[in-house]
Amino acid sequence: MGKVITVAQQKGGAGKTTLAVTLAVSFVQRGLRVALLDSDPQGSLGRWFMTRVERNGSADLEFSTASAWGVGYECKKLRQTHDIVIVDTPPKVDSDLRPALREADLVLIPVAGSHVDLWATDGVLDLVARESTRALIVMNRMTTGTRLAEEVALAAGDVAQVAESRLANRVAFAQTLGQGLSAVEGRGPAAAECRALAAEVLAVLEE
Repeated sequence: MGKVITVAQQKGGAGKTTLAVTLAVSFVQRGLRVALLDSDPQGSLGRWFMTRVERNGSADLEFSTASAWGVGYECKKLRQTHDIVIVDTPPKVDSDLRPALREADLVLIPVAGSHVDLWATDGVLDLVARESTRALIVMNRMTTGTRLAEEVALAAGDVAQVAESRLANRVAFAQTLGQGLSAVEGRGPAAAECRALAAEVLAVLEE
């Protein structure tokens, strides 16, 4: 039975889709069977997937969409044939998000390097607690070496578990996304960050 990872954050621009893509491709590189489930009407994950298929000529992972009420059904179905199912959700916190949280073995909450982003986790963490699900905050789009970034990371540790691995604010993430790729498929620090985060997330899932 596969594991479900739900990526949730009520603030737009936190990098949910980038995080979903980063982990999906990183897991595929590890030989895992991965499915992506997009429940965000904006459809960014779907556009990325179609761009990837057109580029490669075939799909190395599965893609599906579902509205809020259909997430549970799709997750149960995809679990049967995949090691990991990653659910990308809309930037909001309401009853529509609950099915994606209910199915999750782990909820990832991306937080960019500002206190506003951190404050936006309150609603998600509240719903996570109600569904008795585990949450992991991922520091994303971080400006490394700044005092603000460290302040936010420290404050995040007061509200939930925070991943030790961080994704910095690098051009490679946005650039590869538009090409149907992931930064982990390149070289340099961005790829190393992707691999480190993927390894940490898998370790948390196995706890």
